Amino acid sequence: MMIFTSLYWIVDGVCVSNFANASSFAAVNLAFPFIGLLGAIGFMFGTGGTALVSKLLGEKKDEEANQAFSFIVYFLIAIGIVISIAFYFSVEPIMVAMGSITADSTEEMVKEAILYGKILALAQPVFMLQYLFHSFLMVAEKSKLGLIFTISSGVTNIVLDILFIGVFKWGVAGAASATICGYLIGGLGPLIYFSVKRDGIIYLGKPSFKASHIYRSAYNGMSEFIANIAMNVVSIVYNAQLLKAYGEHGVSAYGVIMYVSFVFFAVFIGYSLGIAPVVGYNYGAQNREELKNVYHKSLFIIIITSITMFALAFFSAKPFSWAFSGGSEELSELATLGLRIYSVAFLFCGISSFASSFFTALNNGTVSAIISTSRTMVFQIVFVFVLPLLFGPVGIWWSIVVGEALSTLVSVIFLACLHKKYGY
Repeated sequence: MMIFTSLYWIVDGVCVSNFANASSFAAVNLAFPFIGLLGAIGFMFGTGGTALVSKLLGEKKDEEANQAFSFIVYFLIAIGIVISIAFYFSVEPIMVAMGSITADSTEEMVKEAILYGKILALAQPVFMLQYLFHSFLMVAEKSKLGLIFTISSGVTNIVLDILFIGVFKWGVAGAASATICGYLIGGLGPLIYFSVKRDGIIYLGKPSFKASHIYRSAYNGMSEFIANIAMNVVSIVYNAQLLKAYGEHGVSAYGVIMYVSFVFFAVFIGYSLGIAPVVGYNYGAQNREELKNVYHKSLFIIIITSITMFALAFFSAKPFSWAFSGGSEELSELATLGLRIYSVAFLFCGISSFASSFFTALNNGTVSAIISTSRTMVFQIVFVFVLPLLFGPVGIWWSIVVGEALSTLVSVIFLACLHKKYGY
């Protein structure tokens, strides 16, 4: 599900970069991190709520698990509507402020970034629900259905991207509209399923209205919330630094890298989220033998996958960059350089992603949050300012590598120190 979700974001980038113009591509990349900030809320309640509900199911508290699930869904819809309205009226001043960082920013880029952001602001409730249900469909043992919803959402977005951008020439408005149509399938489809299907493991019914369920879900999912917030904050900081160093081409090159890395990161995030309900259930049932089995096999899978992801990204950097360059040789070369450096980070990011999700599933939101916070809000943001001072603009690309390496070290320390406590 995570891989397919990332793929249809990529199609937005490919279509805009090849069917629109350079300013449109830069505009999408400038606005996109702010959209991602809001999706982090759905991610938090999805992962955190999954940990809570899985634990309750493991403790054989099925009725309370369903009540908690229902309350989380209704609560997210309510705050999603409020946030959607607030973000709609905040897009313009934010984009104007970002565009004022450098004289190289064009008025056209800022205007299109505002348009893209305002259209997507309208769909934030279903965007959040899509991320929420990614996790809960696995708790319901309906991962295949979740994949069907995600593929349907992605195919809809891809087809409409080609139609709206390539045929109708709607530019960023077409990209945003196609994305919203995909959201509707990915968010409303599972909502209807859980409302109608009442004989499954979990379903939408009468909520508990226990504030503790919201608190526990937010606490458990805080690390994923911080990780998503931080990832988008880092993107905003990167864009600001790259605007100063390279102008619009810098933002576009970083956009290329982000689109490609979405798929690579999705492999690690998808596995970590997929294994979380298994970890949470066995933790609740106190089945330490199976917990240990899942842990050791997961580490092996993550390490092999990390090496594979690095090799694939490094040796495919040029064709990936060319696909998004829109015929610009300068953009292609800059993106290729950045992606080859960035690919080294794939050797490290799998362990920290898994460790953060693993501790969330164990209902230890504190350790999970420390890993996520140090990974992005501390290491990456610090080094994106420090390394360019030492090595020039190329230091911007290396900051992600240093940040991921240090966060992996933090993750390994926590995994080693807490294994006796949890028995994995």
